[in-house]
Amino acid sequence: MRNKLAEILVDKGIDATKVLDAIKTIPRHLFLDSSFEDHAYQDKAFPIGAEQTISQPFTVAFQTQLLEVKPNDEILEIGTGSGYQTAVLLHLKAKVFTIERQQELFKKTKLFFTKMGYRPKKTIFGDGYIGLASEAPFDGIIVTAGAPYVPNPLLAQLKIGGRLVIPVGIDEQIMTLFIRKSEKEFEKKEFGSFRFVPMLEDKN
Repeated sequence: MRNKLAEILVDKGIDATKVLDAIKTIPRHLFLDSSFEDHAYQDKAFPIGAEQTISQPFTVAFQTQLLEVKPNDEILEIGTGSGYQTAVLLHLKAKVFTIERQQELFKKTKLFFTKMGYRPKKTIFGDGYIGLASEAPFDGIIVTAGAPYVPNPLLAQLKIGGRLVIPVGIDEQIMTLFIRKSEKEFEKKEFGSFRFVPMLEDKN
């Protein structure tokens, strides 16, 4: 079923071999509530609690492909959610720092990581809008919720040459890639519209 899902993603334009290998390897059904397990390898998003969703596999693969992860890259993930995107990044041998703003999901997913042997460098309950300055700069930053604007701290926490992948917009988001070219210069590219749950601000 995972191979079949990977074939669907290839048909939709995913061509990064290592990303497809992650999709074929990671047991997505374990990241879902048991009521959705039978549908885990469809290219669909599903609710995971706290009014959040696990992104559809195409979206996960598309964002990961844009990130161009290399082994040992330090990646900041905004929105841990179910942990599926985290697992994809770990499969690519990234060092992952992941922030979740919903306490219910943060606790549940942290326990799940321990149980399954997934080892992000840090799992943080906090506000993704401010990033993680204590561990910056990052080779890549991936935002897995719809941001109404691009938070400046995330741009500031990229290494030169680093990549920020973020869906920007309110009702509908434009998948946007920023590449840091120098201290003050960023290249911006846009990749069509997607739909994400909103990125929430302020954990208190």
